[in-house]
Amino acid sequence: MATTRQLRVDDLGSPYGKVVLIQGPEEMLAARLVEQVVAVARAEDPSVEVVRTGAAGLEGGDFAQMTSGSLFAARSAVVIEDLAEASDSLAQALLAAAADPAPDIALVLVHRGGNKGKGVVDKLKKAKAAHFPVTALKPRELVGFVEHEARTRGARLDPQVAQQLVDSVGTDLRSLVGAVDQLAQDSEDGLIREDLVRRFFQGRAEVKGFTIADAALAGQTTRALEELRWALASGTAPVLITSAMASGVRGLGRLSGVRGRGNDNEVAADIGVPPWKLRTMRQQLQRWDDLRLARAVRLVARADADVKGAADDAAYALDTMVLQVSRLAGR
Repeated sequence: MATTRQLRVDDLGSPYGKVVLIQGPEEMLAARLVEQVVAVARAEDPSVEVVRTGAAGLEGGDFAQMTSGSLFAARSAVVIEDLAEASDSLAQALLAAAADPAPDIALVLVHRGGNKGKGVVDKLKKAKAAHFPVTALKPRELVGFVEHEARTRGARLDPQVAQQLVDSVGTDLRSLVGAVDQLAQDSEDGLIREDLVRRFFQGRAEVKGFTIADAALAGQTTRALEELRWALASGTAPVLITSAMASGVRGLGRLSGVRGRGNDNEVAADIGVPPWKLRTMRQQLQRWDDLRLARAVRLVARADADVKGAADDAAYALDTMVLQVSRLAGR
């Protein structure tokens, strides 16, 4: 996974006498890189003095003082966050440091992305600063990210369970890391199973919507209705349920259009799902033809309008949608 590779600083070597530029909007990944660089600096010299500060309000003279050495340590690791807020005098001091790095200083600069401060970032790159981009993960990368986080904790989980966790927790990386950490600690044998994820995150709205949709599209009427009533009782917003159902029907429609063409990775990319999801969708698609899918689209569209105000009883509208869609699949 590309982002996992970005999280390593193995190729940096000694951070002393170098300027490390960490750039990108993903705050958690940037923070990890900072900690890795500081850890390498400490491993090389346990007595290193670590200085952390934000760029806002910092001038060139302040930077010179920070990097002038310490009575207690021969080396320093200086971390400056929010580089976009750097004043002109600080920017000039940083560029000078990048042009002629001090051999006993490890300088780490963090820029959160965006156009503000981009000029100094571009000049630092030209000055051969070690550049580590931390781009936001794409939705299809989140399952790999969760699997990687589990492995670093001595745990493991199947891609389906990783996707279930993403659906339950959402796309915030800090939340996902916290969830994996909790599940890894509570897993007795290191294997994170579906029932463990359900135990901790059963009430999350997103996963309930897709659970209902999968059951209905597989013709499992009783299960779909039970999941629907549980979801509504636990406060899931009706619009999330119609959204999940619409996504499921659209996915089957796209899969029907590419049936038999390309390998799993190509097909998954075409229809916008992870490759492991294709097995479930292909099983569902055996129950559907184009006419039934068209009817399902109309049923979901009507329910979506109803829950958004066209009808007085959203629960009844959802009940009707789930019942009729699952009956179409069950024929």
